[in-house]
Amino acid sequence: MNQAPEKSVPAFFREERLTRFWVLQLAGWSCLSIVSYFSLNLWYDQPDAAYIGHNVVQSLLGIALSWPLRYVYRRVWNNSLIVRIVYISIAVLIFSGLWSLFRLAFFQWMTGVSGLWADFGGWLFPSIFIFMCWTALYHGFKYYQLVGQEHKALLRMESAKNLEASRAARAETLARDAQLAMLRYQLNPHFLFNTLNAVQSLVATGRNEQATGMISALSEFLRYSLYTNSGEFVSVEDEVAAIKLYLEIEKIRFGDRLKVTIEISPDVQKQQIPSMLLQPLVENAIKYGVAKSEKGGTLNVDAYSDATHLCIDVIDSGAEMKAREAMGQPGVGLSNIRQRLEVCYAKDYDLSLHRLPEGGVRAGVRVPLQYVGTVN
Repeated sequence: MNQAPEKSVPAFFREERLTRFWVLQLAGWSCLSIVSYFSLNLWYDQPDAAYIGHNVVQSLLGIALSWPLRYVYRRVWNNSLIVRIVYISIAVLIFSGLWSLFRLAFFQWMTGVSGLWADFGGWLFPSIFIFMCWTALYHGFKYYQLVGQEHKALLRMESAKNLEASRAARAETLARDAQLAMLRYQLNPHFLFNTLNAVQSLVATGRNEQATGMISALSEFLRYSLYTNSGEFVSVEDEVAAIKLYLEIEKIRFGDRLKVTIEISPDVQKQQIPSMLLQPLVENAIKYGVAKSEKGGTLNVDAYSDATHLCIDVIDSGAEMKAREAMGQPGVGLSNIRQRLEVCYAKDYDLSLHRLPEGGVRAGVRVPLQYVGTVN
């Protein structure tokens, strides 16, 4: 799993804590020596090595004394705010007092100046200020580090959440594809059974040449069916090409009794629909609208758009409606289509079956417009 880079926390703050502490220690106390040099040694005209050396020594003393202060703060970190304030205040007073004591003693020893103990308070108050600043910086960096850790934890949680959502979406897609595959494979034996019966009928009546042609057409149609992913969407153009293969088989059966008209609006040729969606509609139209009529009939397949949806109508000229009563108890083909549309489009589809005033039945499918690569 690829994780996003942690840009919110600089790399310096992701180093080992002990290393970071000592780097800050040395930098902070060195800055104090520099500030003391310009604000005291130069200001009071004390360029002697003893005075400058004392600046270095007091910084070293500050490093040595503030080091255990870190452990004190870590020890009381998880206490309540009031308890922490009390402990921190006591620690600041103790350590700043020790630092004042040591640096005043070293100052008298290194410079030869005496009688400064009476001015101990003047040394103590700056010390308290410096150790309070040290304490504030310590807690500031500590909280900064905690914020960084919380941010990293949130990133991990978000990444895990996204991964889980991705897995759930993939599982849902796989389940949908499996359901579509099951429904698609349900059509193949149904269609194959009807076609083989027709071949048997042709052979039984001695029409071997027609039977051979039907088998050849059947082979081409099944090749398309097998090489088309059962769960994928195909263009209306490709679906109509498959229907034409199927109609070649039916034309062998019915000859001049079957007349076919296909009209596909140019603006919907690349629209996407579930593969093998139209074959059951065409099969039903031929079965009830053409096969049951001695004179045969006509079959019209129209595809067009109504601005927001793709509409496909399969219209036959037969008058038989009794065997397909208004989708109340649909057969295998129509029930299969409804289930596939439900899987692909949820509630955003329409499947209708209506008797026409002039005779015949119109089977209509209405689904959302979607182009190549925009499968729901």
